[in-house]
Amino acid sequence: MQIPHFPEANHPLIKSLFHHSDQELLNLFQSYPDAGKYFTVIFCRYSPIVYTLIQHSARSPVQADYLFTLTWRHIYYELGGLNLTEPQPGQEALTLQNWLINITAFCINELKVPPTEAIHYSLQATSPPLWCYVEKALDQLPPILRLMVLMAQTFHWSETRIAAYLQAEGEKISPLEVANFLQEGYRMLEDKLPTDIRTIYLGEDLVQS
Repeated sequence: MQIPHFPEANHPLIKSLFHHSDQELLNLFQSYPDAGKYFTVIFCRYSPIVYTLIQHSARSPVQADYLFTLTWRHIYYELGGLNLTEPQPGQEALTLQNWLINITAFCINELKVPPTEAIHYSLQATSPPLWCYVEKALDQLPPILRLMVLMAQTFHWSETRIAAYLQAEGEKISPLEVANFLQEGYRMLEDKLPTDIRTIYLGEDLVQS
């Protein structure tokens, strides 16, 4: 299996941060939670190591890609509370690289990866940092909008099928209303993504956004 290439590594926003040390990037990530570029730089710096470790344990390339993304999602949520400068009593100080290797080993051993045919994720279509921030934005949507967006995007349901499901659940809603709600959901979802993530992954002009 070949280590994937991530085009965001060549984005000017990302390249402008490459000179920062791991500790500086960690501090910036924790200090500016509404910015996505610091996590993305850490991802670009260490994705080859993480992928190399994972590809030796996965049964198929599809499972390797999915486990790789699940691992980075786990890393994303753990990084917020990581303190490399003050280790736990009785533990040696870790570098970010060693910590990432430990987390990756934990994910390889503990995370349950579905069989290949049950995975509908494409690493080429959605890079892990984008997935993390989209998931975070989804969590901020009103429940009914989040449900509709997931039905449309994850399960590829039509407006008619979504309306029928919601009607069966007691919601009086027409397919046309579903279509309007979906447009609102997509607009809110994009609005809740960090500005720099929209710039890096969606090609938005940073000045305008």
